Amino acid sequence: MNGIIVINKQEGFTSFDVVAVVRGILREKKIGHSGTLDPMATGVLPILIGRAAKAQSLLPDTDKQYRAGFKLGMTTDTLDITGKVLSESKAACTKEELLKVLPHFRGNIMQVPPMYSAVQKNGVRLYDLARQGIEVEREARSVTVDTLELESFDEETQSGTLTISCSKGTYIRVICDDIGKELSCGCVMTSLVRTKACGYTLDDAVTLKELEQIKNEDRVSEILRPTDSIFTCFDKINVSEKQAVRFSNGGGLMLDRLKALKTKENGRLYRVYGEKEFLGLGVVDLEKNELSVKKKF
Repeated sequence: MNGIIVINKQEGFTSFDVVAVVRGILREKKIGHSGTLDPMATGVLPILIGRAAKAQSLLPDTDKQYRAGFKLGMTTDTLDITGKVLSESKAACTKEELLKVLPHFRGNIMQVPPMYSAVQKNGVRLYDLARQGIEVEREARSVTVDTLELESFDEETQSGTLTISCSKGTYIRVICDDIGKELSCGCVMTSLVRTKACGYTLDDAVTLKELEQIKNEDRVSEILRPTDSIFTCFDKINVSEKQAVRFSNGGGLMLDRLKALKTKENGRLYRVYGEKEFLGLGVVDLEKNELSVKKKF
């Protein structure tokens, strides 16, 4: 079995938990995932099966979309509702005050990774240090928040929902915490749903329970997406039968003989197809004047 199944991850599961369950349901050994989701988060988690697992290190850096719940008037050590409460006060922010600060967190911004994260410091995961009560300095990182909108806000409960579209590596709970700092009242993330990743949405996803039923009914082919569907952001090129054989054997293709290339920009990736099938990814190498093999599938 080769391809991609989009899972709607349930709360309480790690991404690795999902991989283990899918491996058991499908009886497949080669399985990977497209990006870590915290245990409290739910939503889109593409699972790479068989030869598609080779795509894990080549996934396009596409934007992700989220729906995040938040509550003002509280801070925790994890920056979300699951952590140890550090402070709690009665917030009294208006919707207008909240809307006024949101533009500060749109566009290219700098974020300091939270201590409870998988980021490494001197080879040690930050969350391992945090669990020992150790806090270390972290360098701020540049991330891009394309959209940050207030979907709802209840002034009585001081809680609401944000919709966010952002680059890979953006921490939504840090955005919530920073909003709380800006409003001088604190803020924690109370829920997180990833609504889009790698071009797939919640409409494309099935739960683990649904996958098990689909497997029992022998209908997995109905939800198994082709490997190349995760690379649709790259331009497609069809090659001749002889070129397909050469590419499949690991040989590069002369650029001068690939008239269909839209651009010969060095390092540009292309989806390469034979007469009927997806062969893999090719990369423009101007020094060799060829489309070299980046990865065969």
